Amino acid sequence: MSPITAAGPPRNFTVFRDAGLTGIYNTAMETSSSRGCRAQLGLLSSAPPQSREQEIMKDVSIAILGASGYTGAELVRLLALHPTFKIKVMTGDRKAGQSMESVFPHLGGLELPTLVAIDQVDFTTVDAVFCCLPHGTTQEVIAALPASVKVVDLSADFRLFDVDTYAQWYGHEHRAPELQKQAVYGLTELARDAVAKARLVANPGCYPTSVQLPLIPLLKAGLIEAADIVIDAKSGVSGAGRAAKEANLYTEVTEGMHAYGVASHRHAPEIEQGLSAAAGVPVLVSFTPHLIPMSRGMLSTIYVKTKGGAKAADLRAQLSKTFGGEPFVRVVPEGVVPHTRHVRGSNHCLINVFDDRVPGKVIITSVIDNLVKGASGQALQNMNLMFGLPETTALAQQPMFP
Repeated sequence: MSPITAAGPPRNFTVFRDAGLTGIYNTAMETSSSRGCRAQLGLLSSAPPQSREQEIMKDVSIAILGASGYTGAELVRLLALHPTFKIKVMTGDRKAGQSMESVFPHLGGLELPTLVAIDQVDFTTVDAVFCCLPHGTTQEVIAALPASVKVVDLSADFRLFDVDTYAQWYGHEHRAPELQKQAVYGLTELARDAVAKARLVANPGCYPTSVQLPLIPLLKAGLIEAADIVIDAKSGVSGAGRAAKEANLYTEVTEGMHAYGVASHRHAPEIEQGLSAAAGVPVLVSFTPHLIPMSRGMLSTIYVKTKGGAKAADLRAQLSKTFGGEPFVRVVPEGVVPHTRHVRGSNHCLINVFDDRVPGKVIITSVIDNLVKGASGQALQNMNLMFGLPETTALAQQPMFP
């Protein structure tokens, strides 16, 4: 079934199918002349025969919790182009009572609700929630939502399947263990069917997205060893959030770079969870993230051992097979090094593979925009699937360069 068949188009748009012809027509823009043309094509009927389908989808009311942060603002930017999802509620406890324009001037001119505190929201009035709250704060909030409300959680609160592992890495017991059992891990390209059926999707972290997209297919194909995987990852400062922190001041991050969370970053168990499932054996990775003086972007350089004499060309072929035809994940031409500047502002992930000088090893590079494919873009991609919409809806914009 095509995405259009499964989903239905946005309000005022009609799907038509006849004799193998499929399309979407904007009925709100129709004139008498254009209606006549459609009639000539046999696309109008007061009582369509069974061979013809007509579907209209109503607007979907959206709440964004934590809209005053970077990921919340990115969702607003992306949803401004969405024909079906309409923002009805935005929360920002520290900014409650303010307009979005006063918090993020670049979003001025949009018709948006005023920011409110979470306890002021009537969630029976919305169909779906994007939760952009800090880690450790969302479990109880989501557990209290009406069962009819679909949720994509951008925090880490539902990403780890094992609640004991969560407690070990996040410093407190899981506050919604029963709900955790329902959560689907939303690495979209590798979990489409599960995401489409989910009520609660745990949106992957930025580093895990950039790492798992290339590694999971290679582990499943048996082309790389599960042991001795080394991940050297670098992120723009927006990945640390918008809250005022001394470590994120201009003079602390500019004109230099540094590692952080060495051997202790919370994305390590998330990466290992996905890789272990793909490999069928426990996987432990060496993962070191670095902070780079740029606002957005992420580069993961990954060193792996190959199996059975596989070379970079074999790994490239497998990744090209896995992601062939994907709208957002692309294996770039042989020898081309992916750049963060070439995915800026987009939902794209660019990947390539290179033979190392060390025999039996290859180097994989993967780049994303940490705020889009690493957060809000993938969240919207998942929510599109959850409502049966084409996953590219409101995400087709190309990267911004220069």
